[in-house]
Amino acid sequence: MKQAEHEIIENAKKLLADKRISIFLGYEQGTLPFRSSPCFVRTDQEVQKLVWNSFCVNNLSTYLPYLFRDRKANERTRVGILCKGCDNRSVVELIKEKQIRREDLFIIGISCTGIVDYNKIQSQLNGCKIIKVDETTDAIVVRLENEEKIFEKSEFLCESCRYCSHPVPNLYDILVRTEQWAPQPVDADPRIAEFKAKSREKRWQILEQEMSKCIRCYACRNACPNCYCKECFAEQTSPSWIGITSDLSDIILFHVMRSFHQAGRCVDCGACVRACPMNVDLRLFTRMLVEEVKERFNYEPGLSIEDSAPLSAYSIDDEQSFMVEPD
Repeated sequence: MKQAEHEIIENAKKLLADKRISIFLGYEQGTLPFRSSPCFVRTDQEVQKLVWNSFCVNNLSTYLPYLFRDRKANERTRVGILCKGCDNRSVVELIKEKQIRREDLFIIGISCTGIVDYNKIQSQLNGCKIIKVDETTDAIVVRLENEEKIFEKSEFLCESCRYCSHPVPNLYDILVRTEQWAPQPVDADPRIAEFKAKSREKRWQILEQEMSKCIRCYACRNACPNCYCKECFAEQTSPSWIGITSDLSDIILFHVMRSFHQAGRCVDCGACVRACPMNVDLRLFTRMLVEEVKERFNYEPGLSIEDSAPLSAYSIDDEQSFMVEPD
Protein backbone atom coordinates (compact mmCIF):
# COMPACT_ATOMS: atom_id res chain seq x y z
CA MET A 1 0.00 0.00 0.00
CA LYS A 2 2.76 2.47 0.91
CA GLN A 3 4.58 1.94 -2.38
CA ALA A 4 1.36 2.57 -4.33
CA GLU A 5 0.68 5.65 -2.21
CA HIS A 6 4.17 6.97 -2.92
CA GLU A 7 3.68 6.51 -6.68
CA ILE A 8 0.34 8.32 -6.57
CA ILE A 9 1.86 11.27 -4.69
CA GLU A 10 4.87 11.54 -6.98
CA ASN A 11 2.79 11.36 -10.17
CA ALA A 12 0.22 13.88 -8.92
CA LYS A 13 2.99 16.23 -7.79
CA LYS A 14 4.68 16.16 -11.17
CA LEU A 15 1.43 16.64 -13.07
CA LEU A 16 0.50 19.70 -11.00
CA ALA A 17 4.02 21.15 -11.04
CA ASP A 18 4.17 20.82 -14.83
CA LYS A 19 0.66 22.32 -15.10
CA ARG A 20 -0.57 19.34 -17.04
CA ILE A 21 -3.64 19.27 -14.80
CA SER A 22 -5.52 21.95 -12.86
CA ILE A 23 -6.77 19.71 -10.06
CA PHE A 24 -6.24 16.16 -8.84
CA LEU A 25 -8.98 13.98 -7.33
CA GLY A 26 -7.73 11.46 -4.79
CA TYR A 27 -8.13 10.51 -1.14
CA GLU A 28 -6.89 11.88 2.17
CA GLN A 29 -6.98 10.48 5.69
CA GLY A 30 -10.42 10.89 7.24
CA THR A 31 -11.14 12.29 10.69
CA LEU A 32 -12.51 8.97 12.00
CA PRO A 33 -10.98 5.48 12.16
CA PHE A 34 -11.45 3.36 9.01
CA ARG A 35 -12.19 6.48 6.96
CA SER A 36 -10.53 7.98 3.91
CA SER A 37 -12.20 11.02 2.35
CA PRO A 38 -12.29 12.40 -1.20
CA CYS A 39 -9.57 15.01 -1.63
CA PHE A 40 -9.22 17.85 -4.18
CA VAL A 41 -5.57 18.82 -4.62
CA ARG A 42 -4.78 22.00 -6.55
CA THR A 43 -1.07 22.60 -5.90
CA ASP A 44 1.97 20.35 -5.88
CA GLN A 45 2.56 21.38 -2.24
CA GLU A 46 -0.74 19.79 -1.19
CA VAL A 47 -0.08 16.33 -2.61
CA GLN A 48 1.51 15.01 0.58
CA LYS A 49 -1.93 14.60 2.12
CA LEU A 50 -2.91 12.04 -0.52
CA VAL A 51 -3.31 8.48 0.75
CA TRP A 52 -4.11 5.06 -0.64
CA ASN A 53 -5.47 2.33 1.63
CA SER A 54 -8.25 -0.23 1.97
CA PHE A 55 -10.75 2.45 3.04
CA CYS A 56 -10.64 4.58 -0.13
CA VAL A 57 -14.22 3.68 -0.81
CA ASN A 58 -15.75 6.66 -2.64
CA ASN A 59 -16.29 6.53 -6.40
CA LEU A 60 -14.44 9.71 -7.37
CA SER A 61 -15.94 9.83 -10.87
CA THR A 62 -19.13 11.18 -9.25
CA TYR A 63 -17.52 14.62 -9.08
CA LEU A 64 -16.42 14.86 -12.70
CA PRO A 65 -19.63 16.12 -14.38
CA TYR A 66 -19.88 18.93 -11.84
CA LEU A 67 -16.25 20.01 -12.27
CA PHE A 68 -16.79 20.50 -16.00
CA ARG A 69 -20.42 21.65 -16.03
CA ASP A 70 -19.86 25.29 -15.13
CA ARG A 71 -16.65 25.70 -17.12
CA LYS A 72 -16.53 28.76 -19.38
CA ALA A 73 -16.39 28.19 -23.13
CA ASN A 74 -12.71 29.12 -23.53
CA GLU A 75 -11.57 27.84 -20.14
CA ARG A 76 -9.00 25.06 -20.22
CA THR A 77 -9.48 22.58 -17.40
CA ARG A 78 -7.78 19.22 -17.23
CA VAL A 79 -8.52 17.02 -14.23
CA GLY A 80 -6.32 14.30 -12.81
CA ILE A 81 -8.17 11.47 -11.12
CA LEU A 82 -7.26 8.31 -9.24
CA CYS A 83 -9.41 5.41 -10.43
CA LYS A 84 -10.08 1.97 -9.05
CA GLY A 85 -11.56 -0.56 -11.45
CA CYS A 86 -15.18 0.40 -10.76
CA ASP A 87 -14.43 4.14 -10.77
CA ASN A 88 -12.71 3.69 -14.12
CA ARG A 89 -15.72 1.96 -15.64
CA SER A 90 -17.90 4.84 -14.42
CA VAL A 91 -15.53 7.26 -16.16
CA VAL A 92 -15.89 5.29 -19.39
CA GLU A 93 -19.68 5.53 -19.19
CA LEU A 94 -19.54 9.26 -18.48
CA ILE A 95 -17.36 9.75 -21.54
CA LYS A 96 -19.76 7.72 -23.68
CA GLU A 97 -22.68 9.77 -22.40
CA LYS A 98 -20.77 12.97 -23.29
CA GLN A 99 -20.69 14.31 -19.75
CA ILE A 100 -16.90 14.55 -19.85
CA ARG A 101 -14.22 14.35 -22.55
CA ARG A 102 -11.32 11.92 -22.52
CA GLU A 103 -8.85 14.66 -23.48
CA ASP A 104 -9.81 16.63 -20.36
CA LEU A 105 -8.72 13.82 -18.05
CA PHE A 106 -5.44 12.42 -16.84
CA ILE A 107 -6.27 9.05 -15.31
CA ILE A 108 -4.03 7.37 -12.77
CA GLY A 109 -5.44 3.86 -12.59
CA ILE A 110 -4.76 1.61 -9.63
CA SER A 111 -5.12 -2.16 -9.55
CA CYS A 112 -7.59 -2.51 -6.71
CA THR A 113 -7.33 -5.33 -4.20
CA GLY A 114 -10.76 -4.68 -2.77
CA ILE A 115 -12.13 -2.09 -0.35
CA VAL A 116 -12.87 -3.05 3.24
CA ASP A 117 -16.35 -2.47 4.66
CA TYR A 118 -15.57 -0.63 7.88
CA ASN A 119 -19.08 -1.26 9.22
CA LYS A 120 -18.37 -5.00 9.23
CA ILE A 121 -15.23 -4.46 11.30
CA GLN A 122 -16.84 -2.00 13.69
CA SER A 123 -19.63 -4.49 14.36
CA GLN A 124 -16.96 -6.84 15.75
CA LEU A 125 -15.50 -4.25 18.15
CA ASN A 126 -18.55 -3.87 20.43
CA GLY A 127 -18.06 -0.12 20.76
CA CYS A 128 -14.49 -0.39 22.09
CA LYS A 129 -12.33 2.72 21.80
CA ILE A 130 -10.03 2.54 18.79
CA ILE A 131 -6.50 3.84 19.35
CA LYS A 132 -4.98 3.17 15.95
CA VAL A 133 -5.69 1.36 12.67
CA ASP A 134 -2.93 -0.11 10.51
CA GLU A 135 -2.92 -2.58 7.66
CA THR A 136 -0.69 -5.20 6.14
CA THR A 137 -0.94 -6.74 2.70
CA ASP A 138 -3.85 -8.97 3.68
CA ALA A 139 -5.07 -7.80 7.10
CA ILE A 140 -6.42 -4.82 9.04
CA VAL A 141 -4.77 -4.36 12.45
CA VAL A 142 -6.87 -2.51 15.04
CA ARG A 143 -5.25 -1.42 18.30
CA LEU A 144 -7.71 -0.99 21.16
CA GLU A 145 -7.04 0.25 24.69
CA ASN A 146 -6.16 -3.18 26.08
CA GLU A 147 -5.66 -5.43 23.08
CA GLU A 148 -4.96 -5.71 19.39
CA LYS A 149 -7.33 -7.32 16.90
CA ILE A 150 -6.46 -8.55 13.42
CA PHE A 151 -9.08 -8.85 10.68
CA GLU A 152 -8.46 -10.66 7.40
CA LYS A 153 -9.31 -8.33 4.52
CA SER A 154 -10.86 -11.11 2.45
CA GLU A 155 -13.54 -11.63 5.13
CA PHE A 156 -14.51 -7.96 5.44
CA LEU A 157 -14.67 -6.69 1.87
CA CYS A 158 -17.56 -4.62 0.55
CA GLU A 159 -20.10 -6.83 -1.18
CA SER A 160 -19.46 -5.21 -4.56
CA CYS A 161 -15.74 -5.99 -4.19
CA ARG A 162 -16.39 -9.63 -3.41
CA TYR A 163 -18.02 -10.10 -6.80
CA CYS A 164 -15.85 -7.73 -8.83
CA SER A 165 -14.55 -9.20 -12.09
CA HIS A 166 -12.67 -6.10 -13.25
CA PRO A 167 -10.47 -4.74 -10.42
CA VAL A 168 -7.85 -3.35 -12.83
CA PRO A 169 -8.74 -0.21 -14.85
CA ASN A 170 -8.67 -0.56 -18.62
CA LEU A 171 -8.56 3.16 -19.47
CA TYR A 172 -5.65 5.07 -17.96
CA ASP A 173 -2.59 7.23 -18.61
CA ILE A 174 -0.57 5.71 -15.77
CA LEU A 175 -1.27 2.42 -14.00
CA VAL A 176 -0.13 1.93 -10.41
CA ARG A 177 0.10 -1.70 -9.39
CA THR A 178 -0.52 -2.67 -5.78
CA GLU A 179 0.60 -5.74 -3.85
CA GLN A 180 0.02 -9.14 -5.37
CA TRP A 181 -2.71 -10.08 -2.88
CA ALA A 182 -6.15 -9.79 -4.37
CA PRO A 183 -9.59 -11.22 -3.60
CA GLN A 184 -10.74 -14.15 -5.69
CA PRO A 185 -13.93 -12.91 -7.37
CA VAL A 186 -16.99 -15.09 -7.57
CA ASP A 187 -18.69 -14.99 -10.95
CA ALA A 188 -22.19 -14.44 -9.62
CA ASP A 189 -23.68 -13.29 -6.35
CA PRO A 190 -25.81 -16.23 -5.15
CA ARG A 191 -28.26 -13.84 -3.48
CA ILE A 192 -29.30 -12.53 -6.88
CA ALA A 193 -30.08 -16.00 -8.21
CA GLU A 194 -32.04 -16.77 -5.05
CA PHE A 195 -34.03 -13.55 -5.43
CA LYS A 196 -34.79 -14.18 -9.11
CA ALA A 197 -35.93 -17.71 -8.33
CA LYS A 198 -38.66 -16.47 -5.99
CA SER A 199 -42.22 -15.92 -7.13
CA ARG A 200 -43.27 -12.51 -8.38
CA GLU A 201 -45.34 -11.99 -5.23
CA LYS A 202 -42.42 -12.85 -2.95
CA ARG A 203 -40.05 -10.54 -4.87
CA TRP A 204 -42.53 -7.71 -4.51
CA GLN A 205 -42.81 -8.43 -0.79
CA ILE A 206 -39.03 -8.17 -0.42
CA LEU A 207 -39.02 -4.95 -2.45
CA GLU A 208 -41.66 -3.41 -0.18
CA GLN A 209 -39.80 -4.58 2.92
CA GLU A 210 -36.55 -2.95 1.82
CA MET A 211 -38.08 0.26 0.51
CA SER A 212 -40.11 0.79 3.66
CA LYS A 213 -36.80 1.69 5.34
CA CYS A 214 -36.16 4.57 2.92
CA ILE A 215 -36.47 8.15 4.24
CA ARG A 216 -36.12 9.82 0.79
CA CYS A 217 -32.84 11.54 1.66
CA TYR A 218 -31.52 10.90 -1.89
CA ALA A 219 -28.08 9.91 -0.60
CA CYS A 220 -28.09 6.98 -3.05
CA ARG A 221 -28.78 9.30 -5.96
CA ASN A 222 -26.19 11.86 -4.90
CA ALA A 223 -23.47 9.21 -4.49
CA CYS A 224 -24.14 7.59 -7.87
CA PRO A 225 -21.87 8.69 -10.74
CA ASN A 226 -24.71 8.05 -13.21
CA CYS A 227 -27.14 10.42 -11.46
CA TYR A 228 -25.85 13.69 -12.90
CA CYS A 229 -29.10 15.26 -14.14
CA LYS A 230 -29.47 18.95 -13.29
CA GLU A 231 -33.04 18.24 -12.30
CA CYS A 232 -34.08 14.80 -11.08
CA PHE A 233 -37.37 13.32 -12.29
CA ALA A 234 -38.28 12.82 -8.62
CA GLU A 235 -38.30 16.57 -8.05
CA GLN A 236 -39.86 17.78 -11.29
CA THR A 237 -43.12 19.64 -10.87
CA SER A 238 -43.92 20.25 -14.52
CA PRO A 239 -44.71 17.54 -15.28
CA SER A 240 -44.89 15.94 -11.88
CA TRP A 241 -43.82 12.31 -12.17
CA ILE A 242 -44.17 11.19 -8.55
CA GLY A 243 -45.09 12.71 -5.23
CA ILE A 244 -42.30 13.99 -2.99
CA THR A 245 -43.67 12.18 0.03
CA SER A 246 -42.75 9.38 2.40
CA ASP A 247 -45.68 7.31 1.16
CA LEU A 248 -44.47 3.81 0.32
CA SER A 249 -45.88 3.90 -3.21
CA ASP A 250 -43.92 7.11 -3.96
CA ILE A 251 -40.76 5.65 -2.44
CA ILE A 252 -41.03 2.46 -4.46
CA LEU A 253 -41.72 4.35 -7.68
CA PHE A 254 -38.65 6.55 -7.12
CA HIS A 255 -36.36 3.55 -6.58
CA VAL A 256 -37.83 1.48 -9.41
CA MET A 257 -37.44 4.34 -11.89
CA ARG A 258 -33.94 5.17 -10.66
CA SER A 259 -32.93 1.50 -10.89
CA PHE A 260 -34.17 1.20 -14.46
CA HIS A 261 -32.28 4.39 -15.32
CA GLN A 262 -29.17 2.41 -14.35
CA ALA A 263 -29.86 -0.50 -16.72
CA GLY A 264 -26.80 -0.93 -18.91
CA ARG A 265 -25.01 1.84 -16.98
CA CYS A 266 -24.51 0.57 -13.42
CA VAL A 267 -20.98 -0.76 -12.80
CA ASP A 268 -21.85 -2.22 -9.37
CA CYS A 269 -19.49 0.10 -7.48
CA GLY A 270 -21.74 -0.06 -4.41
CA ALA A 271 -21.71 3.71 -3.83
CA CYS A 272 -25.49 3.86 -3.39
CA VAL A 273 -25.52 1.12 -0.74
CA ARG A 274 -22.67 2.62 1.27
CA ALA A 275 -24.28 6.07 1.20
CA CYS A 276 -27.66 4.87 2.48
CA PRO A 277 -28.13 5.75 6.18
CA MET A 278 -30.97 3.22 6.50
CA ASN A 279 -29.11 0.20 5.07
CA VAL A 280 -31.59 -0.35 2.26
CA ASP A 281 -30.32 -3.29 0.20
CA LEU A 282 -30.28 -1.35 -3.08
CA ARG A 283 -27.60 -3.59 -4.57
CA LEU A 284 -29.99 -6.54 -4.61
CA PHE A 285 -31.98 -4.76 -7.31
CA THR A 286 -29.27 -2.91 -9.23
CA ARG A 287 -27.06 -6.01 -9.38
CA MET A 288 -29.99 -8.03 -10.72
CA LEU A 289 -30.28 -5.49 -13.56
CA VAL A 290 -26.53 -5.74 -14.23
CA GLU A 291 -26.83 -9.49 -14.65
CA GLU A 292 -30.02 -9.19 -16.75
CA VAL A 293 -28.30 -6.81 -19.18
CA LYS A 294 -25.27 -9.08 -19.42
CA GLU A 295 -27.47 -12.12 -20.03
CA ARG A 296 -29.79 -10.53 -22.60
CA PHE A 297 -27.38 -8.23 -24.45
CA ASN A 298 -23.93 -9.65 -23.63
CA TYR A 299 -22.96 -6.21 -22.37
CA GLU A 300 -21.02 -5.00 -19.34
CA PRO A 301 -20.84 -1.23 -18.83
CA GLY A 302 -17.53 0.59 -18.68
CA LEU A 303 -15.32 -1.92 -20.46
CA SER A 304 -14.99 -0.06 -23.76
CA ILE A 305 -15.58 3.47 -25.02
CA GLU A 306 -16.44 2.10 -28.47
CA ASP A 307 -19.23 -0.26 -27.39
CA SER A 308 -22.70 1.27 -27.53
CA ALA A 309 -24.93 0.92 -24.50
CA PRO A 310 -27.63 -1.72 -25.14
CA LEU A 311 -30.52 0.67 -24.57
CA SER A 312 -29.13 3.15 -27.12
CA ALA A 313 -28.37 0.63 -29.85
CA TYR A 314 -30.21 -2.09 -31.75
CA SER A 315 -29.15 -5.48 -33.04
CA ILE A 316 -31.30 -7.95 -34.95
CA ASP A 317 -30.01 -10.60 -32.55
CA ASP A 318 -31.22 -8.81 -29.42
CA GLU A 319 -33.33 -10.86 -27.07
CA GLN A 320 -36.93 -9.56 -27.29
CA SER A 321 -39.10 -12.13 -25.56
CA PHE A 322 -39.03 -10.11 -22.33
CA MET A 323 -41.09 -7.39 -24.05
CA VAL A 324 -43.96 -9.64 -25.06
CA GLU A 325 -43.52 -12.62 -22.75
CA PRO A 326 -42.49 -11.23 -19.33
CA ASP A 327 -41.56 -13.73 -16.66
